[in-house]
Amino acid sequence: MSRNLFSRYIWLIDTIRRHGSLTRDELNTLWKKTDFSNGENLPRRTFYNYRNAIEELFKVNIDCNPATFEYFINDGDSHCESVTDWMLNAASMSNVLTDARSVSDRIFLEDVPSSRYHLETVLTGMKELKALNFTYSPYNRTNPSRDVAVEPYFLKLFKQRWYMTGRNVRDNAIKTYSLDRMSEVLLDQNSAFELPEDFNGEEYFRDCYGIVYSHGESKQVSLRTDPRQAKYFRALPLHPSQSEMVHDEYSIFTYRLKLTPDFVQELLSYGPKVTVISPPELRAMMVTSLEESLANYNKIIG
Repeated sequence: MSRNLFSRYIWLIDTIRRHGSLTRDELNTLWKKTDFSNGENLPRRTFYNYRNAIEELFKVNIDCNPATFEYFINDGDSHCESVTDWMLNAASMSNVLTDARSVSDRIFLEDVPSSRYHLETVLTGMKELKALNFTYSPYNRTNPSRDVAVEPYFLKLFKQRWYMTGRNVRDNAIKTYSLDRMSEVLLDQNSAFELPEDFNGEEYFRDCYGIVYSHGESKQVSLRTDPRQAKYFRALPLHPSQSEMVHDEYSIFTYRLKLTPDFVQELLSYGPKVTVISPPELRAMMVTSLEESLANYNKIIG
């Protein structure tokens, strides 16, 4: 498929989603404003071909309301559709930025570790149910681990980094690996595995903040924030279990979470804007971290 044709599919999906519903005439008006059209209408047969291709490629259905003759996206709420949405959003953003090359010197992007070199191999292992062999270099170790063999169960994107979770063959344990810390990634063509019927990726991390798994019990977590920070949490919830109780001068946010180190680090990053109300053990973890930081500063000052 040509890049131009793919971009047309993305444009059609994105345009209908942004407007909610559109008639063919309304679509044509918007279509003629794009570089795809050359100022001409989108032919009816071409439109129907695009609809069929979009359904086949992305599992996105463009339906028509027979009463109003308006076209709309028939959205569901399954996990597969959420993955498709993410891919479409990424592709749509790519289209927008490609069209903005003339102002690229005024667009600044975050420099994040790339996983693109290994993502395809990991996905192949997931699809074909074959193990991966690779070298792993975590930040907390001086020497890399070589000849790591893992059966890839699922992928998770967190803070713009890709992580793979699967069974470490040697340890017979479920572990998570950052793709940008992997090297020499090879597919073991002689291997084969079956996904455990009782294993669910969403359930595995359901009560975790990010990608650090804990066997500990989930806790009811309550955080107190000032009104300004509360607006941030409403727009970008820390976790799907988030709920809020609004007071005159503050808000209380409640979660159901396991007390993992990455969650503690996230809370520490907000400084005095966020205070842990409960549970007591999380408060103690926060206090310990703050005391250690203060001791380090006192050493420098002293």
